[in-house]
Amino acid sequence: MTPLKAPLKTTEKPHQTMEEKMNTLRAGVLGSNDGILTVVGVLFSVAAATTNNFTIFIAGLADLLACAFSMAAGEYASVSSQSDTEKAAVAIEQARLKTAKDDQIKEVQAFYEAKGVTSETALAIAKDLMHKKPLATIVNVKYDLELGHYMNPWAAAFASLFSAAFGGVFPLVTMILLPKAYKMTGTIIAVTIAVSITAFISAKLGDGKVKVSIIRNILIGLITMAIHYGIGQLF
Repeated sequence: MTPLKAPLKTTEKPHQTMEEKMNTLRAGVLGSNDGILTVVGVLFSVAAATTNNFTIFIAGLADLLACAFSMAAGEYASVSSQSDTEKAAVAIEQARLKTAKDDQIKEVQAFYEAKGVTSETALAIAKDLMHKKPLATIVNVKYDLELGHYMNPWAAAFASLFSAAFGGVFPLVTMILLPKAYKMTGTIIAVTIAVSITAFISAKLGDGKVKVSIIRNILIGLITMAIHYGIGQLF
């Protein structure tokens, strides 16, 4: 049985839990992927309608900035909501410690019984933990939270902002620097490689199927480029 960690003192700088680090990394990977696909979509729309490099560049840059800030704002709002929910859950359990501590002890006991511990041993563990560190114990058992550690919306927002901008730069630079005869083909190849990389990382982070994730991302990228190219040709 792995002992629960005691809550950190407020004077100490809390270390990041693995979940916090993974959340920031997830925001970065998703931001990069969205940056690639969003910017290349606009680039293909404009490039299909005009060959003017400056026009293509301005359109791509404007979309890159809009995408980066939009992704950052979305991540901030989403993670802020999650963090507020976590803090609210802690506040509820803190209040219950004054009015329903016996019920909380039973909840901790049930938690350990579900892990295969006998009822008597589970009760002894629950009483001991709830005596030493009641709030840290109950929020860990009920919500799988480490007291004092909440999702950081700013970390997720900045990770998404910079990764989306970086992802968008990739197709933008490729489209602008390549000669006219190779713009489309070269950008398609570059984007295919880029989304394959983000799909690989995303699959590894989420314990998903790497091959399926890569194929899915490539198909989405190709469809995105085809649709936007068609729109550009149409107008």
